[in-house]
Amino acid sequence: MTAESKPGVGLFVTCLADLFRPTVAFAAARLLRAAGCTVTVPPAQSCCGQPAYNSGDARGARRIAKRVVEVFSPYDFTVAPSGSCAAIIREHYPALLGDDPGLREKSQRLARRTYELTTFLADVRNFTAVDAAFNCTATYHDSCAGLRECGIHRQPRRLLQQVRGLTLREMADSDVCCGFGGTFCVKYPDISARMAGDKAHAIAQSGADAVLGGDLGCLLNIAGRIKRGGGGARVFHVAEVLAGMKGAAIGEGEGEGGGAK
Repeated sequence: MTAESKPGVGLFVTCLADLFRPTVAFAAARLLRAAGCTVTVPPAQSCCGQPAYNSGDARGARRIAKRVVEVFSPYDFTVAPSGSCAAIIREHYPALLGDDPGLREKSQRLARRTYELTTFLADVRNFTAVDAAFNCTATYHDSCAGLRECGIHRQPRRLLQQVRGLTLREMADSDVCCGFGGTFCVKYPDISARMAGDKAHAIAQSGADAVLGGDLGCLLNIAGRIKRGGGGARVFHVAEVLAGMKGAAIGEGEGEGGGAK
């Protein structure tokens, strides 16, 4: 890659975006192109392997990690509209594949070159050309993996400050888990439901019209809890807002709005 060329980005779509909210992937691609990148969506990509990894299936997680490394190694950067998917590639692939001489260096390079979307836009590309409007008061949920493993906090807020008409209002405990936690909500449904209820209450108390975030798992969980509780806040992925591609809120579309009951 030369100084004059556009960096080549392999867009890691994520399973949830592919199955439940494709708009998030399209919005991510639009933002990356606006930030001066050439975007490719590798058709051979698969899950990041997080469900297998969290469930203790190390062999299955390694098999998936090997495929992801091979598919995304050709690109200058790998970008995911998900802190949790970016975190497993960045923080866990090198250890998963550390005993494979053929993939150790590749996994380490991929880890160094993998970013969550808002981090890549704000920190790597210094992106300041957000062209979107959203007339509302919004609050932001910091997902666990994104915040704690990828250091994502100021980046989405910095980008959202550029959205015309948008006012950000922090909720109480914005950094507290929503109860989704990948397989956590399956293993501990009662605890998960209580945590989701607490998050929905914090959103309602903030007085925000919308809640935004960077991980679809969290957002689907939050949207489901708000819907069942009769709350009024709409839920969107941050990429949709930044790209001006909101459409129907998460939980309003067919097949969306799952989560702890």
